[in-house]
Amino acid sequence: MAKTGIFYGPEKGSVDRVAHYIAKEFGEGKVDLISVNDKEPTLMEQYDKIIIGVSTVGMTNWNSDHLANDWDMFSKGLSEVNLKGKDVAIFSLGDQVTYPEHFVDALGWMADKLEPLGANIVGHVDPEDYDFDESEGFRDGIFLGLPVDEDTEPEKSEERVKAWVNLLTTKFGF
Repeated sequence: MAKTGIFYGPEKGSVDRVAHYIAKEFGEGKVDLISVNDKEPTLMEQYDKIIIGVSTVGMTNWNSDHLANDWDMFSKGLSEVNLKGKDVAIFSLGDQVTYPEHFVDALGWMADKLEPLGANIVGHVDPEDYDFDESEGFRDGIFLGLPVDEDTEPEKSEERVKAWVNLLTTKFGF
C-alpha cells in the first residue's frame, strides 16, 4: 500500500482537529499525521501520497506583515523537495462569512508552491455548498482542495471530510 502522510499546521486548533478527522476517516494506521512545526520539508519525499492542511489566517496574511507561522517556516525549504508524480491533496480552513473575498485562499497558495515541484494536485471540490465572493483557491469553477469553515459551519466539517476522504480513497488507491 502507498505510504500517505498528512502534513498540517498549526497545531492545537481547527487545522489540527480537521487533520485528525481525516486520519480517522481513512482508518487506523493508513496515514501518518505530521505537524509541520520544526520539521524539514524533505520529509515529504518519504510519502507516496500527501495531504496538506493549512489555514487561511486573517487580514495580516493579505497585508504580508504577519509573524512567521509553522507553514512560513516549513515553506522556506519546499523548493528543495521533489514531488514529481506524487498526488497531493490540500485542505484549508477559512471563514466564508468574515472573509468572503479571501475564503480558503491558502488552497491556491499551496497549489502554487507545490505544482512547480512536480505535485499532481488532486481532491478538487465543487463550490455548491459554499457561500463566498472570491478565493485564490477557486479556479476554473472548482476548489483546488477541501474548504472547511469551522468558524461559521462547524456542523458540516465531518460530513465534508467524509465525502472528501471517499474521493481521495479512490484517487489514492486505498
